[in-house]
Amino acid sequence: MTYTLEHYLMNLHTGQWFGWSNSKNKVYANLVIHDNTKTKPSEEDCIAGVAAMQADWDNKEYARKRLAEYPAIGDQLDALYHAGVFPADMTATLKAVKDKYPKE
Repeated sequence: MTYTLEHYLMNLHTGQWFGWSNSKNKVYANLVIHDNTKTKPSEEDCIAGVAAMQADWDNKEYARKRLAEYPAIGDQLDALYHAGVFPADMTATLKAVKDKYPKE
């Protein structure tokens, strides 16, 4: 994912508070504020904000890769249940649900 000025602005406030004088060229110079209760962020703040969002995304690539390869959470929890590693009260709660809805 590549973050843009528009992504940053959408995260600042809700609603249609900004727009573009040229919607085909969404750069800071074309930024228009429609909501007079909002102030136009500085170009420097926008640049820093986009960079921070991009860095956060880039730094979490490992998590996205792990998520794609981890077994489903239900499978993980079922394995823990069968291994007997849950506290007794959790095991009892899970067993009650399993007993109520047995495999057919």
